[in-house]
Amino acid sequence: MSSQFLPRVVFPTLDSLPRSYFLGHHKAGLTKMKTMLNTIDLIIECRDYRVPLTSRNPLFEASLAGRQRLIVYTKKDLGSHHKTADLKREQIITQWHAPSPVLFSDHKDRRDVRRVLEFAREFADRTMSLTGLRLMVVGMPNVGKSSLLNALRMQGVGKGKAAFTGAQPGVTRKITTGVRIIESSEQSEGVFLVDTPGVFIPYVPDAEAMLKLALCGNIKDNIISPTTQADYLLYHMNVQSPDLYAEYHPPTNEVMDLLSAVAVKTGRLQKGGTPDAESSALWLIQRWRTGNFGRFLLDKVTEDALEMAKLEETNQVPSFHQAKKADKELRRARSRSRNMDVS
Repeated sequence: MSSQFLPRVVFPTLDSLPRSYFLGHHKAGLTKMKTMLNTIDLIIECRDYRVPLTSRNPLFEASLAGRQRLIVYTKKDLGSHHKTADLKREQIITQWHAPSPVLFSDHKDRRDVRRVLEFAREFADRTMSLTGLRLMVVGMPNVGKSSLLNALRMQGVGKGKAAFTGAQPGVTRKITTGVRIIESSEQSEGVFLVDTPGVFIPYVPDAEAMLKLALCGNIKDNIISPTTQADYLLYHMNVQSPDLYAEYHPPTNEVMDLLSAVAVKTGRLQKGGTPDAESSALWLIQRWRTGNFGRFLLDKVTEDALEMAKLEETNQVPSFHQAKKADKELRRARSRSRNMDVS
């Protein structure tokens, strides 16, 4: 790191950002989940390991109470290259949820998938249901629910995809019928997993939390300006090390300088050779999501972080006016994105 370069200590607050992505199929999905609870034996809640606090949705704890829960932190491969740091974080996160069980998973790692399967198998043996065990996987949009289901199905019964996946949220819009992930035995008809649509938070009081969710792909990329997302990513890359983007530009706090350099290097130029900042921003974001511009968490993991987050939620219960305003902001953002797509 250059001795002359000083990264930003904080990211500027952007009060104009949309504060919701709570769509119609999110609400309908959550309502349907509630009606199915009496047929579900275990809930698997997925959260993104890069944002272990921000990808938590309090709606699930309020609406799906009464069923045992396994919390799976997905995309752990994108969290770090340092096993010692990961192990320490995993120990802290596990303590957050005690006595509820917690697993950490990369759906491309067979060992991780087998751990989830083994948990389901042991749970089934303890439950002793002749008709088979029914699990329901829930989580925020695009946290990896369907990818986990497909990996469990392939590893458990050797069959291909049962759920569609994609880089953008909203691929799963309806609750599926149960998909077998563990074969039947003399004791049981097997284990079935029900996929559900991702459910967003109705109102996000913290603008930075909205940026984290956008950067991780939990909302569509055009709801919040890609250049704003790229600026937030640059802020975090500088905290880690400006060397992460050294191939494109020297250390900088100016996102447009970095995006211009990326545009020239990758050929993302408009007529007349003008850098295409938005296209370059999307490229930068998507590359980070696959681990090519550093692997790091956006949330800080400390022993009291979860309790502090819950306390803040208690003090930030949105008013009807705030929720209504958030819905209007979301509608405007979606309208802008549709106009951009048409143009």
